Amino acid sequence: MNFNIALIGGDGIGPEVTAWAVKSVEKAGLAGGHTFKWTELQAGGCAIDQTGEPLPQDVLKKAKACDALLLGAVGGPKWENLPGNLRPERALLGLRAGLGVFANLRPAYLLLELKDACPLKDEVLKAGNSEGKASFDLLIVRELTGGIYFGERGRGINVSGSEDFAYDTEKYSRSEIERVLRVAYDAAAKRRGKLCLVDKANVLESSRFWREITQEMAKEYPNIETSYLYVDNAAMQLIRAPGQFDVIVTSNLFGDILSDEASVISGSIGMLASASIGQKEPGCKYPPGMYEPIHGSAPDIAGKNLANPLAAILSGAMMLRYSFGLETEALKIEQAVSSVLKAGYRTKDIAGRGGSSVKEKITGTKEIGEAVLAAL
Repeated sequence: MNFNIALIGGDGIGPEVTAWAVKSVEKAGLAGGHTFKWTELQAGGCAIDQTGEPLPQDVLKKAKACDALLLGAVGGPKWENLPGNLRPERALLGLRAGLGVFANLRPAYLLLELKDACPLKDEVLKAGNSEGKASFDLLIVRELTGGIYFGERGRGINVSGSEDFAYDTEKYSRSEIERVLRVAYDAAAKRRGKLCLVDKANVLESSRFWREITQEMAKEYPNIETSYLYVDNAAMQLIRAPGQFDVIVTSNLFGDILSDEASVISGSIGMLASASIGQKEPGCKYPPGMYEPIHGSAPDIAGKNLANPLAAILSGAMMLRYSFGLETEALKIEQAVSSVLKAGYRTKDIAGRGGSSVKEKITGTKEIGEAVLAAL
């Protein structure tokens, strides 16, 4: 099979880590006779420097013409003082909306090789785990193109002219909620059969709407155990007993916050990948998909052979799985990363966290990337 993939390296360490994701995807696909054409594009800070805008229209057009998008991190201190509509992060919002990817899938799990990196004690990890293990494996499904990030916003002055104000609007339609719930329920059906809706239904009307629709849809999935938590309680439960969760589904704002919290208890943001997917449109070969590591651009270590490329490599694996249905190839990449960690390879961000049974080999971006390729 032949695939045309849009590649946006982004800013800072983005180009470095995505380069190893590209090599890993190509190596994993080689045995199956798959070939990959990479269409290199620019978005984020580098695009601002060249064109004056974070997401030029021709870049979005070319990305939409590809089968999937692999993205590095964007942004950095260099562009922090720009107006909100010109900041590098606007490229992410524009790509999500333009590509029609409405569900963000962010797995969070505890790798045995990096268990010492988890800030939670064993007794906490065992709490809520049905098998009594000091571990967790959950998936957060975040609605991506609606809610307060895309709602009406602005500033004004009150009627008397005595005080100014700002506002952001949280708004969701039934169809926006239903489509992301279906993604979450389908994911739960392939995992351990548990789904938890996180909302703030005791305060927010939009959250009550989410809960009503979830209660209706739960009837279509009788084999899935559906539960509900307020977001403040969910944030606490992620720290008290993360093993109780299988699939968490929630709105854009709440998902943004909770998924970052989940990444911290996983040990290192340098290890976590993400996928953003949408519905397959008539005439399209594949559903839209956008894949990226969750870490930032880290401009302070860019070009110094210090960045951890494993999250980007694992994002490539998610692309093979969710966009192209290449489960075997995706597993090859994930197993290669696991074997490299078991062998003790570490970049500095995950060094000293392998436990006494692992003899660590502190390496740079290039060395650990080459180790993954060798394992493949």
